[in-house]
Amino acid sequence: MKLVLAPMEGLTDPIMRDVLTHVGSFDWCVTEFIRITDSILPDHIYYSFCPELKNSGKTAAGTPVHVQFLGNNPEMLAANAAKVVELGAPAIDLNFGCPAKTVNRHRGGSVLLDEPETVHLLVKAVRDAVPAHIPVSAKMRLGYLDENHTLDNAHAIEDAGANWLTVHARTKADGYTPPAYWEKIQPIVEALDINVIANGEIWNNTDAKACIAQSDCHDIMIGRGAVTTPDLTLCIRENSDQAILSWPELVQLQQRFLSGQYKTEIGMIGRYKQWLGMMTKAYPEAQELWAKVKKEKQLELIISHLNT
Repeated sequence: MKLVLAPMEGLTDPIMRDVLTHVGSFDWCVTEFIRITDSILPDHIYYSFCPELKNSGKTAAGTPVHVQFLGNNPEMLAANAAKVVELGAPAIDLNFGCPAKTVNRHRGGSVLLDEPETVHLLVKAVRDAVPAHIPVSAKMRLGYLDENHTLDNAHAIEDAGANWLTVHARTKADGYTPPAYWEKIQPIVEALDINVIANGEIWNNTDAKACIAQSDCHDIMIGRGAVTTPDLTLCIRENSDQAILSWPELVQLQQRFLSGQYKTEIGMIGRYKQWLGMMTKAYPEAQELWAKVKKEKQLELIISHLNT
């Protein structure tokens, strides 16, 4: 079984990827999307989104990091894909799943699922631009406002030469509201020859097993569940419904996070509080710590609370 860390804007950034791959058991992870418009981006942009490029395209733990693009310009997507592969990207992923209104309004992400021919054009442009040994994949939802083009898009991606397809089991209109319709991925699996990876609402080992059974996929991509419960991949690998990491081990993980490089101290504080707030759903100790630090504005004091 392949377990993949999902790309989530503002959440699975380089620091979070480092932490989760340090403790988890991921086969690969995917960057936050890099928006491509009408130019070839400078190197520093790529290194900002994916500093792992300076480490052979891997996190410090050795987990490959695939670079994800979002856009609608085939020539520029192709040119940027070729460039980032030269910088060391081990694989390219294309985003046809983002539900954000701003992104969709600029004809990016899930809105393109109403244009299967455009989806095919974009995937093919990237596939033709990078060496044959570099995998090209795509991530899509079941559709934009409806599911009328689900199989059309899946076939478009496969016919364009993609190596695999990840499907988030909801439409854009569904947003992130539970449930995820894992059973609706099964017809895609049946229709395609390439591998299909299931994604959406996998919060624990029971969810993972149910997703695999209902989707007929062998592999899954995990997003918020992996951030909320950092040992989730370990639980899935060991078929355990009980936490594997102790709270002291998670404290060490949080210390690693807080020692990472971030643009500003206030930015780091905000990112840490975001993560801690998510962990309160899974750990009573996180709830206690959250009560102590939620109003703190100094990193030093937050670290002090964490260490006590």
